[in-house]
Formats: sequence, C-alpha cells, structure tokens
Amino acid sequence: MNVELTQLEFRRLLDLVYVGNWVLNSARGDDRFEDYDILQEKLFALCPKQGMRSLIETWRGHIFPSAAYEDGGIHEAIADYEDAVFFDILAEELARRDLDCLDENPEDMTELNQRMEEYISEFEQNGLDNVSVEL
Repeated sequence: MNVELTQLEFRRLLDLVYVGNWVLNSARGDDRFEDYDILQEKLFALCPKQGMRSLIETWRGHIFPSAAYEDGGIHEAIADYEDAVFFDILAEELARRDLDCLDENPEDMTELNQRMEEYISEFEQNGLDNVSVEL
C-alpha cells in the first residue's frame, strides 16, 4: 500500500498514532498490545526521510519517539483529553448515583442529562474544590 502525505500530514499522522498507542497501552504494564508498538515504530522510522530526525531516538535497536517529541506538547493534549473524560465520567457517575440508576439507563434520559450538566457546570466553575469524600 502506498499513501502520499505532505510533511504536515505525516507529522499529524505521527501524533494520531502516538496518542492512539498511548490510550491503548499506557496503562497495560507488561501486557501491551505489541502490534501497536510495532506499527508506531515503523511509522516513526520514516522520520529521517521526512527531515524529522529530531523526533526519534534509537534504543537497543528499536526506534522510539524522542524526548523532544514527547516534550513538544503531545502529552499536554493527552492530559486535556484525560481531564475532559474524567469530569464527564465523574458527572455521569454522580448523577446516576443521585438518581439511583447506577446499573441501568433511565427510560427518560432528560433528568440524567440535566443532573450531569449541573455537575459539569460545578466542575467548570470550581474543579474539585467542592468535592468531598466521607470515609
């Protein structure tokens, strides 16, 4: 297969592959999806031909994204996504708890969505400052 990409498109593809591999593998420890690591390595190996040598490092015969790449903003993008997902999940879980529908979907989602929006509004205004846990 041949795909023609501009340098900018190739750079964006690297970001997409890195973020996807991060989502799939970052929390798996030694039980990684190795085929995604291999694909990531294969794509990053093309960097020197694209004038992007600074984006890779070689270690034990394998090619990895460089510290320069990883410190270039990609983890900030991942963190922004994780924050958004965290607050969305927390809002839904709290709303479900409040409405006593933890294991099922209500027939009318209006009340659940309204409660979720209240929590999201609170989180947007105050983050976790007003959240407490009673043990």
